[in-house]
Amino acid sequence: METMERGKAKSGGARQCSICKQARAALKRPKTLEQICRECFYSVFEEEVHRVIVENQLFRPGERVAIGASGGKDSTVLAYVLSELNRRHNYGLDLFLLSVDEGITGYRDDSLETVKRNEIQYGLPLKVVSYKDLYGWTMDEIVKMIGLKNNCTFCGVFRRQALDRGAAMLKVEKLVTGHNADDIAETVLLNILRGDIARLVILAGIYSPNAYRGFAREFIKDLERIRPRAILDIIKSGENFRISTFTKMPEQGTCERCGYISSQPFSEFCLHNDLRMVSGVCLGLDVQKWCKACVLLEGLNRGLPKLGIGRSRGIDNHSKKETKHMNGQNDVQGKPCGTLDF
Repeated sequence: METMERGKAKSGGARQCSICKQARAALKRPKTLEQICRECFYSVFEEEVHRVIVENQLFRPGERVAIGASGGKDSTVLAYVLSELNRRHNYGLDLFLLSVDEGITGYRDDSLETVKRNEIQYGLPLKVVSYKDLYGWTMDEIVKMIGLKNNCTFCGVFRRQALDRGAAMLKVEKLVTGHNADDIAETVLLNILRGDIARLVILAGIYSPNAYRGFAREFIKDLERIRPRAILDIIKSGENFRISTFTKMPEQGTCERCGYISSQPFSEFCLHNDLRMVSGVCLGLDVQKWCKACVLLEGLNRGLPKLGIGRSRGIDNHSKKETKHMNGQNDVQGKPCGTLDF
């Protein structure tokens, strides 16, 4: 009898979904503080994504769109919801799955199997590009040469360009990638701490040491425990940053070596000091603007894997000022806090 009474009390204390008023609530949304059931969450989530797409006119009928597919939960949700909304609301998009095989034994080969299942499940053509085919190196081979300390730099830079190259192969107009709110909030904080105005404006990611991002993630989780909306508030703050008109922003260009997008060109001065003369040995390079991927790849091919990683050291004050180009920050590095307006 006592057990039954306890069961009734527990059942009676369960909250109903605030939307359908029928099913039991399965979660509380930090965004709205509503307690809703699983099915209502799916419906609300998909409708919100649709509204963002329509209000911001993200796509046009007939466009070819590639979906960055890693096999993880974020990209899998993106593949599902975009294919479903494309069918339901007749966007008229030609959708493709685009995956990058970094060559990490026991990791990427397993996740690619998930992507292949998504290809069949959602009926989307799949294109896989690999580091080995694009650069002649796998991440396993890079780690053997560079070690564990800076391998994330190579992986991040190469993956971003691999997606660009894959998109070019598919001849798509747009490439979409999936990110959760935690990732975006971490990126906002990291760009603020790093003083990276350019990436803060576009909420772009940075390639930082694992421990650095780990500290940001732990800090955000602590904030979320105190205030559930903290993550969304951080994202909103990042979106509301405005850059003063006198702040010079870096311009996107094209790499003179590979011909792909270069958002962080290397100046002729930096190339002369950091590429032509390494440890007193002339490398015989005569270029002016290379992308980060080409610089890192050149270092690997020449047995100088740390080339292009971190800051360079000039022989005088002028060279110290110029070496900021090595991190792709151009003239925005070291701007005072007053250049960011709320």
